[in-house]
Parts: sequence; C-alpha cells; structure tokens
Amino acid sequence: MKLVIENIKIALQSIRTNLLRTVLTIFVIAIGISALVGIQTAIESIKSSISDNFTRMGSNTFNIRNKSSSVRIGKKGNKPKRYASITYAEAKKFKDRFSSVTSISTWASSTAIIKYKSTKSDPNIRITGTDENYLQTAGYDLSEGRNFTKDESESGKHVAIIGNEIKDKIFKDSSPLGELISIGNSKYRVIGVLKEKGSSATFGGDKTCLIPITTARQYFGYANQSFTISVFSKEASSLTATIGDAISNMRIVRGLRAIEEDNFDIIRSDNLTQILFENIKYVTLAALIIGVITLFGSAIGLMNIMLVSVNERTKEIGTRKAIGATSSIIRWQFLIEAIVICQLGGISGIILGILIGNITSIFVGSEFIVPWIWILSGIALCVVVGLISGYFPASKAAKLDPIEALRHE
Repeated sequence: MKLVIENIKIALQSIRTNLLRTVLTIFVIAIGISALVGIQTAIESIKSSISDNFTRMGSNTFNIRNKSSSVRIGKKGNKPKRYASITYAEAKKFKDRFSSVTSISTWASSTAIIKYKSTKSDPNIRITGTDENYLQTAGYDLSEGRNFTKDESESGKHVAIIGNEIKDKIFKDSSPLGELISIGNSKYRVIGVLKEKGSSATFGGDKTCLIPITTARQYFGYANQSFTISVFSKEASSLTATIGDAISNMRIVRGLRAIEEDNFDIIRSDNLTQILFENIKYVTLAALIIGVITLFGSAIGLMNIMLVSVNERTKEIGTRKAIGATSSIIRWQFLIEAIVICQLGGISGIILGILIGNITSIFVGSEFIVPWIWILSGIALCVVVGLISGYFPASKAAKLDPIEALRHE
C-alpha cells in the first residue's frame, strides 16, 4: 500500500512536470466519459419524466379508443391502427352497462384562447369535453372549487374547470371561482381549478380547460368525432380482469360477431412507457458507442504520452534501478501513472456529464439524477483504459538496462 501511495505521488509530480500534454489527454478522456455519463443521466431524467406523466393517468386506469398509440420510432415501428370512430351513443351505452368507474371525454380544441374581461390567454389552451368521472380516471385533483355534476355534464351547462396556468395567466392573484370566461363565442362560469402538475406535465396539464361533454359536442363537434372511454379499476391486481371484461362489453356495444376482430384499442399507461423505454435503448447504445470510440482515441493518445515520458525519464529509471528498484516496481510506477491520468479525466468527465445530464432534468421537470451504475462503470472503464494504455510503455520502462539508462542523454 505504501508503494502504491508513493507511485501516485510520483505520477502527480510527473503530471505537473508535463502539464500541457497531460491536460490535453485528460480533456479527451473527460469528453468520452462525460458523453457516456451525460447522455445516460439525460436518458434517466427523460424516463423518470415519462413515467411520472403517464402514471398520472393512474396505474389502475386504461383507455378505450378508436386508434392505437401513435408512438412510432423510425421506419420499422408499427403504423398506428385506426378504426371507425367511437360515437357518443356507443360510449354512453358502454358507460351505462359497465360496473367500474368510467368516464367519457373528447378532444375539442388545442389552440383555444380563453378571455376574462380584457385579459386573454395564449392560443395554446387544450379544451376537453368531459363528464363527472373524468377527474378520477385522468388522475387530476382540484386545488379550488368542485367537479362537474352528472346533470351538468349531460345537460350541457356552461361551466368550466381550468388549469392552474390559466388561472395564473388571466386571473393573477384573484379567485376565478364564479367568474365568467369566454371560449370562442360562448361564456362559461368557472367552478373549479385543477391542481398544478408542474413543468413535468408534458401533456399540458396546466393549460387544460375542461367543459361538460354535451357542451363540447354542441360547440366543438365535428364530422366523425370520436370519444375516448376511460375506465378506473379499483385494484391494480384486478386490472387485467377489468380490461378483459371491458373488451367483452365493448364488443357487444360495437355489435361485433365472435369471428370478428376488435375494432377498438386498449391503451394502458404502462404500455406506452414500455414502448418509449424500448426505443430509448437505441439512444443508450449510441451513447455507449460514442463514449467507447472517444475513449479508444484517448487510450492511443495516453499510450503515446507514456512512451514519450519513458524516453524522457530513461535516466531517472536507470537511477531508480541502480538504487534497488525492481522491474516490477518500475512497471507499476508507469501503470499507476497511466491509471491516475485516466481517473483524473474520468472524474472530470463524470462531474461534467452529471451537470449536462441534469440540465435535461430541469427542462423536463424531473428530479436531480445521479446515475450511480454509470459512474461506477466510468471509473472501472478508466482503470481498464489506464492499464491497457500504460502496459506497453510500463513494460518498456521495466526492461531498460540500468547501465544503458544511466548513460542515456
């Protein structure tokens, strides 16, 4: 152990002596490690954000739609299927006959402007027609006010529940409850405010305005309008059974015969996350390849530096051998020096990679990520690179004849 510490001191002294070329090598190593750790940290941040957003829908919830997921990566991905629209009558019939908590919703607009007196929002508000069960199935909570009643959703009352960002934009610090807002040419009374979901809500949770589904059909209806059915299962363990029951009921509602295939799709939040995670692995592989190629280049550079160092320190090697240093000690001296240079580059790269990766966390609203597995992998990789790069120069130094080394100029 004492010998290792002594060799580390010698390595640090050598680094100070040849500072410029050593720093350049450390910089190249740091780039490779930071690319590896940085991209992996960013990927973990994105995965955390994706999981957070999709699980907001509820791990016990699934949707019945007329089209499959539109998540498609590259040309090899399966093209999303699209079936005949699910009509309001079909959705209502399913809801009436199904035992679990069920809601019906439909997209109305994603470019709406909400006005309150002389103040108006940006033209990026998502208007969704919903019923009294939607908050539960969609994973929303209220910070103020109340939910729609069944009567309001079915009779087409002009009431609305707004997202937190809309409240901050057009109502500032005042309470919006009971106030009249304008959406298009119609006025709606605000009865509730959705609890803030934060910047991680990539699906615009804070820019959402909910109106009764019958009202949405009246003012935002269009040809072949399709409705989404959301079902909430009381227990996660019974979700599969609930999905099977829902499929059976939906087939009856759609009038399908036993030999006919389903003309609707079941969307689960965990299915979507698995699709995204499956495709993110290609980014992970790309990061690994980039890191390895960069480290390969830095390994060659480090080997050249070590060979130059051996040539410049031939007389020093001869002196050490003359006073009793064995070939093994000389070999370990240069191996440890190569490892120290690699570790300095590795530590710099890890710190830089974590900082770069967590900048992504800020943008996607994820928590601060420390990828311990990739940090440890980076440290181990630097040790391997140091051993590989330093072995040939170290062996060359160990084989030097002490008499010839002392005569070297």
